[in-house]
Amino acid sequence: MPDYGHDLQFGVFLSPDAVAAARTLELAQLADVLGYELVTVQDHPYQAKHLDAWTLLAAIAARTSAVRVAPNVANLPLRPPAVLAQAVATLDIISDGRAELGLGAGAFWDAIVAVGGPRRTPGEAVQALEEGIAIIRGAWGVDGNRTVDVDGDFYRVKGMHAGPVPVHDVQIWLGALKPRMLRLTGRLADGWLPSLGYVTPDNMGEMNKVIDEAADRVGRGPQAVRRMLNIFGGHEYLQGGSAVMAERLAALTLEHGTSTFILGSDDPDELRRFAAEVIPAVRDLVDAERSDSVVEERGTPATSLESTIAAPLPTPTEDDGTRLSAALPWDETTRPSYAGPSDADQGGYPQAAVPEHLVDIHDHLRAELAQVRDIVDQVRRGQLAVGAARSEINTMTMRQNNWTLGAYCESYCRIVTGHHTLEDRSVFTHLRRRDPDLGAVLDRLSEEHVVIHDVLEQVDDALVGLVGAPSYGADATAALDELQRALDLLTDTLLSHLAYEERELIPPLARYGFG
Repeated sequence: MPDYGHDLQFGVFLSPDAVAAARTLELAQLADVLGYELVTVQDHPYQAKHLDAWTLLAAIAARTSAVRVAPNVANLPLRPPAVLAQAVATLDIISDGRAELGLGAGAFWDAIVAVGGPRRTPGEAVQALEEGIAIIRGAWGVDGNRTVDVDGDFYRVKGMHAGPVPVHDVQIWLGALKPRMLRLTGRLADGWLPSLGYVTPDNMGEMNKVIDEAADRVGRGPQAVRRMLNIFGGHEYLQGGSAVMAERLAALTLEHGTSTFILGSDDPDELRRFAAEVIPAVRDLVDAERSDSVVEERGTPATSLESTIAAPLPTPTEDDGTRLSAALPWDETTRPSYAGPSDADQGGYPQAAVPEHLVDIHDHLRAELAQVRDIVDQVRRGQLAVGAARSEINTMTMRQNNWTLGAYCESYCRIVTGHHTLEDRSVFTHLRRRDPDLGAVLDRLSEEHVVIHDVLEQVDDALVGLVGAPSYGADATAALDELQRALDLLTDTLLSHLAYEERELIPPLARYGFG
């Protein structure tokens, strides 16, 4: 089957383990910082070892800034569609348009019945799903009607008021395997979301064909359905290292149209490695093949085609020059600048949305730093005791799973350093290859990454000292003074660096992308 031409997206599929809730939230934040587009969790309300999917997704949305969140997939037989529609719309509203809906017809019927749900035959489950989709989209006001009427065999609503309305067009992705479900996917869904293992490269083509034919029959066209796939690093098809995995995933895109890959893993190192090594390689392979296809089919250089796409650039965050420390560990006046070509006279930049993600990540880092500073300031003003401050820091959102009391920077260091490492190894390498004139700026940014890491370690040491000091007296004051000094230095260096990076890299990223 052909490549449907959808943009590539990557996500994570996390375990909603009730005894490891903090780990799940931390992994979601890590995925957000690493640049994944999606964070998903499974929904099995009858599973006593699992957290409730919707409560968990709301917490994930609150802890992140850029990733979209979705169930993978929601259990319709235990989620009445009218209530489910409101839950999704609410999540979309409070997350500023970052909710999507993976939806399933149901499985494990004995378990569903055990908690009071219905038992349905395969045919009944598909029909109930179709009725549920009608109610959900009606409740979101998709058809423009103020009330919703669905007189189905399994779900009935009469005069139901539409609303609340999501702030963006929420997609519905169906976990489908059998022909009847695949046809429903082609007729109604925005995405097809199976898992590798249930589908293989050998049968994917035939399953895509069923979806395509159903989409054509209702006048939608195959491109209306995004092809998605849950993948797992241990699957035999993907074994052989990052390069092999990238080649296999790129092949699934180019031969079967799969454009969204969701990695099932609770291993932070695997999430980092996939983001740093696999994702850029998949993008490069697919971009290269698609560019060659454009040249062959249209006889026009890809760069000329790209230059016709107009989009505004995000505004770099301004550095107002305020400094809290007596001296910085670098000389800001020696920073090189990039004087590359301007695309403004060509109608805009081809990938203007890319640097927006960089700004989002930076804003999240700034917000976390401001939160720690506020806690310390409250202690200074006598509004919060040292012991309470330790408790506040202990529950900060950027903790990692092996974080210990007080070592806040164990996490913040990982987040910032992980972001910098991804830039050094992947993004900067890509930009350097595309435009050698960027070399001096990229070298300076990498050097500043090293300095900032040292400052972060000073913050970590100061926080550990605060935890070990008494709650009152001279020792507590001294520990607080040292933390304030380290935080001031981190504030000066990090905010200066982020502003410099945005000023220099927003245009190149808009031109060349992340790679």
